[in-house]
Amino acid sequence: MQSVFIIGGTTFDHIISLPAFPKPVLQTIHTAPFHEGTGSTGAGKALNLTRLGVPNTLYSVLGDDVYGSYITKDLLLNNVELMFDIDPAGTERHVNIMNADGGRISMFVTTSSEKIDHNIPQIENLIEQSDIIVLNIISYCRHLIPSLKKFNKPVWTDLHDYDGSNSYHTDFINASQYIQLSSDNLPNYLSVMERLVGEGKEMVICTHGKKGASLLTKEGQWIEVSSLLNYPAVDTNGAGDAFFAGFLSGWIHNYELSACMQMGATCGALCVGSKQLFSPVLTADFLAAEVKKNFE
Repeated sequence: MQSVFIIGGTTFDHIISLPAFPKPVLQTIHTAPFHEGTGSTGAGKALNLTRLGVPNTLYSVLGDDVYGSYITKDLLLNNVELMFDIDPAGTERHVNIMNADGGRISMFVTTSSEKIDHNIPQIENLIEQSDIIVLNIISYCRHLIPSLKKFNKPVWTDLHDYDGSNSYHTDFINASQYIQLSSDNLPNYLSVMERLVGEGKEMVICTHGKKGASLLTKEGQWIEVSSLLNYPAVDTNGAGDAFFAGFLSGWIHNYELSACMQMGATCGALCVGSKQLFSPVLTADFLAAEVKKNFE
């Protein structure tokens, strides 16, 4: 099976769940359920791919602190192959406030350093050994793009809530052939997808939360998949990364694109039923059974 090298993305997240976002007035909120643990886009992809039996390695940066130690132990406990360098600024931490509809306000209480003393030889060795590269849109990952250019490997990226014009994303777009993004900030997502394909991308996937997802190939093929709303919604954090992993697993197995989209949608739906970045019941066989139940 093809192997995946995931570049970037681990945080320690504090997640607060409220019925509705607080109004901008002075107030005391007496009941604010919360949980905390490993977060971010690289961890989410790696955890789901590992559950699905797809060989992968995650590279990230962590602080030499209690949060970095927690993340390391959590990922290793879940059988994720992890390589990391130390960030002198400490482990990145987020506070996410969630409402009952799955909306999120995310606050970066600490951030990763933009420039890291990367172990370039080891990173390039992993790039060379891997079949697929996933480049996440974290600042320090930008400095690893020159290493990617040394090897002829397909690069996938996840632009998240890209607005169609933010120059921050340009380097990541240019470095990638396969793109996933969200329509959260894209009312004109169709034209953005068409533009990206017109610029030479092999394929663009756009997720729409509860409204499903769309795919466009360089040959002009459009595929739509609906969201699965019959699963319990506990925490929407990580749903997009779970979709990415489900789709990529199908892609690696050479499934039809429509089947890959169904796997992505199902993997995302399972993820929101868990407080973790993945469903604890997720396996390749379980996913296949759920796809069959929902789409056949």
